[in-house]
Parts: sequence; structure tokens; C-alpha cells
Amino acid sequence: MPVQEGGLRVFQSVRIKIGEAKNLPTYPGPNKMRDCYCTVNLDQEEVFRTKIVEKSLCPFYGEDFYCEIPRSFRHLAFYIFDRDVFRRDSIIGKVAILKEDLQKYHNRDTWFQLQHVDADSEVQGKVHLELRLSEVITDTGVICHKLATRVLECQGLPIVNGQCDPYATVTLAGPYRSEAKKTKVKKKTNNPQFDEVFYFEVTRPCSYNKKSHFEIEDADEVDKMEIRIDLRNASNLKFGDEFLGELRLPLKFLRQSSSYEAWYFLQPRDNGNKSLKPDDLGSLRLNVVYTEDHVFPSDYYSPLRDLLLKSADVEPVSASAAHILGEVCREKQEAAIPLVRLFLHYGKIVPFISAIANAEVKRTQDPNTIFRGNSLTSKCIDETMKLAGMHYLQVTLKPIIDEICQCHKSCEIDPVKLKDAENLENNRENLRQYVDRIFTVITKSGVSCPTVMCDIFFSLRESAAIRFQDDPDVRYTAVSSFIFLRFFAPAILSPNLFHLMPHHPDPQTSRTLTLISKTIQTLGSLSKSKSASFKESYMASFYDYFNEQKYADAVKNFLDLISSSGRRDHKSIEQPILLKEGFMIKRAQGRKRFGMKNFKKRWFRLTNHEFTYQKSKGDHPLCSIPIENILAVEKLEEESFKMKNMFQVIQPERVLYIQANNCVEAKDWIDILTKVSQCNKKRLTVYHPSAYLNGHWLCCKATADNAPGCTPCTGGLPANIQLDIDGDRETERIYSLFNLYMTKLEKMQEACGSKSVYDGPEQEEYSTFVIDDPQETYKTLKQIVASVKNLEQEHAQYKRDKFKKTKYGSQEHPIGDKSFQSYIRQQSEISAHSI
Repeated sequence: MPVQEGGLRVFQSVRIKIGEAKNLPTYPGPNKMRDCYCTVNLDQEEVFRTKIVEKSLCPFYGEDFYCEIPRSFRHLAFYIFDRDVFRRDSIIGKVAILKEDLQKYHNRDTWFQLQHVDADSEVQGKVHLELRLSEVITDTGVICHKLATRVLECQGLPIVNGQCDPYATVTLAGPYRSEAKKTKVKKKTNNPQFDEVFYFEVTRPCSYNKKSHFEIEDADEVDKMEIRIDLRNASNLKFGDEFLGELRLPLKFLRQSSSYEAWYFLQPRDNGNKSLKPDDLGSLRLNVVYTEDHVFPSDYYSPLRDLLLKSADVEPVSASAAHILGEVCREKQEAAIPLVRLFLHYGKIVPFISAIANAEVKRTQDPNTIFRGNSLTSKCIDETMKLAGMHYLQVTLKPIIDEICQCHKSCEIDPVKLKDAENLENNRENLRQYVDRIFTVITKSGVSCPTVMCDIFFSLRESAAIRFQDDPDVRYTAVSSFIFLRFFAPAILSPNLFHLMPHHPDPQTSRTLTLISKTIQTLGSLSKSKSASFKESYMASFYDYFNEQKYADAVKNFLDLISSSGRRDHKSIEQPILLKEGFMIKRAQGRKRFGMKNFKKRWFRLTNHEFTYQKSKGDHPLCSIPIENILAVEKLEEESFKMKNMFQVIQPERVLYIQANNCVEAKDWIDILTKVSQCNKKRLTVYHPSAYLNGHWLCCKATADNAPGCTPCTGGLPANIQLDIDGDRETERIYSLFNLYMTKLEKMQEACGSKSVYDGPEQEEYSTFVIDDPQETYKTLKQIVASVKNLEQEHAQYKRDKFKKTKYGSQEHPIGDKSFQSYIRQQSEISAHSI
């Protein structure tokens, strides 16, 4: 959940690549090796744990982790643990990065030295205190000074070994004295409410008439005194209560004010112990991307958002705001991630990708290189498949990948890498069976492919076929370059990156998956000489198993299905593709009276263009339903006609009721009809699960035959695709990118001006930009710059207002908050500069 700051929502997220550790200290035993894992912690709270790498002092993890951060934190920490079977796992060392330092390492592979860990340094949380220095006059005219220390509460204390029973010790300490008092223990909470007051006598009594306040003999001693708050966890363990953090405040700061109330961050204890040299503990390679998005209310983003969302309609598309973002970003991936999420959220991803893909195809000269580069089109389709296709991968690949990881069958077919006890032919057979099964699962999964992916593939196929009309295979390779090369093959190779496994697989399993991935990728490529595409001779000979026409046919049928569309375009080059046919029994709605004559056996035929039925196979169709007229396909409750395995095809004017031969066939027909019709713009969201009989709907009893449905339709996009996307947050991220690359936007404006007046060779600094229409591009650039500068002013104003309102020592910004101290210095410099 985002944090609310006035009218703003603040989102924090972190993406981490945990690479490897090296030169860990040896285990003090005969083996000397360790079984290590790494944890990711927000302060002391563990949020992720890698797999255990056994028997290594240089463990490779290769794991990615992403999370939204729902709270404030001070450190992002990484701990390397050594597993111990009989005792608690021991900590070898840690890397702790202050929140304000995360930008130093943004998206860079960095080696960090592991630091020593001890209980006195492991601190998190904050404490709320009120201090009051009072002057007390006794009945005898004697004056003394007393300090009242009120411990109100703490927040965010660490949980130690699964529990937190905190208490506070309050100590007044000086060179020659120390007086301690203790709060009650608060059970089972890391946010204890103490609200206890402790009184301390600060100065010894003296004559009121002689001197007052600190003007006494031991004033110098008072300046050396401090109040110390120690937080501990009440433990039943024999080695005592655990230290949670401390706070030390010198009393001299109370000279300016007799009363002081504030929040403070707890600090580690400086106990004088010398830590080990960093080199003694080894190092850890990390790549950290921390993002903090400050999101305004939706109205603030309207100009920029509207400019982005109309990108698909801009002619040429290279002059659109979205395409320009891809041109100015250092990496196309930077632009693709927020663009895809924004367009998905507003249901405009298909026209946008269709537009940029069509433009790229027109620039492509060789059909063999179509969509092979890391262009904005490729990156946007990759990102869309990751978002829309996660569930698809889960149902398609996860069961068999789980089996491969659990069974550990040997599949090594490289004679050089073969172990002594292994048999090459057995390994080949194991691998062949795995490849065969995965290939079959993929090519039979067409009806499960998400609609948004099918729509995009249809667009790619159509653009490629129009551009390269002499190449009959280009309509397949345009789609296979994504679905096989960039979707299935990478998911098989690295299942942990596609959420099919929690961790990177072990070396043997990883090798098996690599061999499977290579073979599946080649099977899906439909290249002319597939064996020649392998560098390794053992892979080329293994591939001979699959040099049969049935594999190419299966790939083509699969690609036909996932790239078919319900859009009926009479000018379309796409030929009708037969998807399914067979006998079923049908009944149309609108009959006056129920009777057996209303149900008739017919031969049904479904292509990607129409759904028809006729008396017998090969006869002229009695009825043809265009795919775009199918508004929904749903099961029909058995009670309607006392018949099983029935479903309904809902059209604008009527409903066709059909009975399949069995439940499996009924499901197959429902799935494939739903698949080919899901792109229809007028698709229903609600339907009637029962029939309309005797003047009313049996399900909801509504009497009008055109009454809206009473039950939500099934099918469509997985519900989680759009729910997790915040359109305003994605627009804010796009604004941040434009702002970051403002100098490139200005260069692009110069390039447009140069092209408009000079038609000769391009200047080198302008040659990287794709500018098809300088005037239209310049117009869009001008609008982008204006929108970005307006948002920049809003952010600056917000920071100024926040600076004026924020109090250092408040609950949001406790004393000891280094990031806020840095922010205060920054704002003070800005204010001084503006003056």
C-alpha cells in the first residue's frame, strides 16, 4: 500500500539481483566448506531468502527479487548465513545500505564487502520521549533541579527469535554517578505503549538566594551528564535480555528549553569492540534498483497521459509521445515497462503495439531478421507477455518443470560432460521424452493463450505477411520469434525469473532445462535447416529425433490458433483456418412450444472467421455466425432442458443452445469459441445461465427476453492483470523518465529543426533518433516538454510546502533521520539560491 503524504501517494519498490558471494571464511572443521544462503531484510525484517548453496565458499545464487515496500525503513540489508543442521544457523556477515545511499548503486553490479554482525549493532525502531527540567524550591528555601523523563512509546522494534517483550531502562549518567530506572515489560508487541514518567535529581540542593538554575558549583559536571534510554527484549534465555537499541541525550541541550518532546531513532551501542577486517569475511555482488514514486491526484497527469494514450493514432507513430520515450531512454526496457502497464490499464495496448510493430516491419529489409532486435516493439511485447502470460505459463509449463526439478533424471548428452556411471543412450531418451512432453503441452495450449497476446500476434502476422508477400512462412516466424524465442524458451531456461520456481535450479537441473530450451526454441523457429542451427554436434544429432513433418505441422497449427482473430476484415490476407468441427445437437431460442422437433443433429464447423452448421459434413451451411457477432459463450444449466453437456452461443438478436456429445467435448468447444471471440468489442460482461422459457428467464425470473444478464461472464483476461496496475503511478514514472532525459528531448527538437531546413547527411549526434516527420515530431516534443515542466513545477512546489510544514523530531521524521537531514540541507540551499 502507498504511504499518504497530504494529497500525494508515495510508492516504494525495490528490484534486487543477488549474484554471488566470494572468499567466505572457511568453516573451522575438517571439511572447511559451508552451506550458505542469503536473506534480504528491511532493517531487521526478513523479506526474502535465497536457496542454500551447499559446500562452497564462493556460492552463486543468481536470484531476482522484487517487492513493493509498504513502510518506512532505514537500511536495506543482506545477510549471509551458514546452515547448521543441529544448531541455529550462524551469520557470516552482512551488507547494510542506508536508504539515502541506494541511489549511489542504482542498477549497477556492485561488489560489497561483508561486515561483521553483532547484537549491539542490529538496531531498528524509534522512541517517543518527553523531557522536562524543573526548578523545585523546598519549604526551607532550598533549590534543586529535577529532570522528569517520560517514555511514551516505541514503534517498529525488531522481533527477536519470533517474539518481542520489550522494556526500557532510563539512566541518568555522569562522570561520578549513574542512576537507573526501568519500565514495565510489555508482552508480545514491537510497538509498546509505556507512558511512564521517571524523576531524577540533577543538582544537589543549594540556597535559593545564592544561585539559581545551573549557576552552582557543579555546573561543569551537569554539562557532562546524559540521559540514556536502553530498549531490551525480556528473554528467558540464560545469556540475558537481548539489546534492541539505545538513545543518548546530553543534558546541556536543555539549557535552551526546560521542556522537550520528540521522536528519536534508536541507535546501535558503541561498546568499543573491534570488528573483523572486511576482507576476512568475503564479499557479495548485488544489483539494486530502488524506486520511490510521488504520485499526485489523477487530474495532474491528464495532459501527459492523454498525449501518451493517443500514440497509436498519431501518423506517423514515430512522432507519438510513447515512441519518443523509447527514442530518448538509454535502454528500451526503461520505456517499455511503464508504457505497457499504462496501455494495459487503459485497454489500449493492442492498437499501440500494432502501430509500432507495423512501423518496424516497414523498416525491415530482410524477413529473416524480423523482430530480432531489441527494439521498443520487441521490449513492449516481451513486457506484455510477462504480465498477461504468467497464468498461461503456470498452467502450461509448471507441472512438468516441477517434475523435472524433483526427479533429477540425468539428461546430459554431451559425451565430454558425461559422468562415469551414466549411459548416453539412456540420457538421450530421458531428454527426448521431456522435450516431447513439453512440445506437446505447448502446441496443445492454444486455447489457453491470453486474448491480449492473441490479438497482438494477429497484428504481427498480418503486418509481416503484407510486407513480405513472397515469403509464405513469414506470418509464422513473426509470431514464433516471440512466443517461442522470447516466451517459452526463456521460461524453460530460467523458470525462477517467470515465477515457475521460487529459486534458481540446481546445476544438474539447470543443464537439463538448457538442453530442453535449446531444442524447443529450434522446433518453434521453423528454420529451413534446423540441425545446422546448432553449434554443438551432439545437439545436431539429438535433433534428428524431431526431423519429422508432424512437428512442423503442430507448430504451424499452434501459431495459426494463437494468431487468429475475431476481427472480420474482407481485405485481410488471412485465409480461414479450421479450428474445430464435429456433430452436435442444437436448439435455437424463440420457439413457441417445447418439443423434440426443436433439437436437431447438425455438423458444426468453426474457423477463425465464422461458426457454421449444416445437415452433414460438406453440405452448404444452414446458418453462419460471424465471429464478431459472438458476444459470449457459456455453459447452460442442466435444469433448462433436463439435458447435460449444454452450452450457449449468445448473439445480438438470439441465443443458440447446443448439446455436445460429452463433458470433455463441451469444454473443448466452449474454450475454443471463447478464445476466438474474446477480442470482440461488444463482448458481454453478464449473461443468463438458464434458458428463456414460458415467458421468463428460469435463472432470475425476469420477463423481458432482452433483460440484462444476472451472472458475470467467465473467460477473458485473468483478473489480476489490470488490478495491480496504477495508471497514475505509471504516468508519474514516464514523467520521471522524460525529466531524466530532458537534454535528449532538447537534442531531438534540434534534430527536427535540422531535418526541416536541411535535407543532406545527418549530423552524427542526431543520427540515433528515428524521425520520419520532423514537423509532427517537433509538435509532439513541444507538448511533452510543456507537460513535463508543469509537473516538475508541481513537484517543486510540493517539496517547498512540505519543507515548511515538516518538523524534525516528528513521528514521520525522527531525530537521527539522516535522509531528512540531507533533505533539509538540500532545501535550505535551494531557498538560499532562490533568494
